[in-house]
Amino acid sequence: MIEVKNQKTAILIVLLAGIFWSFGPYVVRNIDGANTVPWQYLFVRGIVIFILLNVFLYLEEGIKFYKNYFKIGLSGVIGGFGLALAMISFIWSITNTSAAITLLCLAAMPFITALLGFLFLNEKISLSVWISIILASIGIIIMALGNYSTGSIFGLIFGIISAVGFAIFSVSLRWRKDTPKFTTVALAGITCAFVSLIVISSQDLNFLSSGKNQALFATHGALVCIGLILYSIGSKSIQAAELTLLSLTEVVGGIFWVWLPWFGINEIPSNNTIIGGFLIFVSIFYYSLIIQNKERFIGLN
Repeated sequence: MIEVKNQKTAILIVLLAGIFWSFGPYVVRNIDGANTVPWQYLFVRGIVIFILLNVFLYLEEGIKFYKNYFKIGLSGVIGGFGLALAMISFIWSITNTSAAITLLCLAAMPFITALLGFLFLNEKISLSVWISIILASIGIIIMALGNYSTGSIFGLIFGIISAVGFAIFSVSLRWRKDTPKFTTVALAGITCAFVSLIVISSQDLNFLSSGKNQALFATHGALVCIGLILYSIGSKSIQAAELTLLSLTEVVGGIFWVWLPWFGINEIPSNNTIIGGFLIFVSIFYYSLIIQNKERFIGLN
């Protein structure tokens, strides 16, 4: 793995990772009839994620990279299925509600991770973290109150489920810290592809979408992989508090790209989304200050 010792360079690399991830909602918004081809999208994106990450592992570790699959263990299986749940829920969320609501639900993931760590790993939650969790929860409730339509509520629920899936992935890696992380993500990708293949076959759906859609499916998979690799390189030299704040790049960027009139989407968040989102941002900043005081470091291996 490439090592970056200069913290400023590492911050730029992590920011770049967030920018790559932030284009995901914009890519989805450009898919023709995105709500009619979710399984085709998940199949292609899953295959791309699986292939690209295995190519990366081969370049990093050589022909013996496949041995990582024998080291996954129960924690990797749980993490892989949690991440697959997050990936599947993401497309159902963003095709049924605004990109802002989906991304802001995902921004609450650190607090869901803290709750799961408390329930399953006996990790203690301080009063300060409970305050952050309550603030984020109020923000999500405010967003829900501003989106009464069945479709929007459906999207909000799947946004929360997606955040839970990502939190399961995160907690599983903390459960056994030597779990091969990239291999676990690759497992999630192939799981999405396998589940999609079963659904497409059982429901007699068209296996392929248009050429444009196929290209967008693959593009999103590539964005996920490139962002993950960049994040893994930069995160080793950055404090957890800064990583939490830098992760907002994906949220802010994702909302910005689909709002920017020049990009042709012009999706404007509702007032409730803005107010609820502001509370989630406040909770994340507060949470970051808490971590800063603990001086912890995290990173992907």
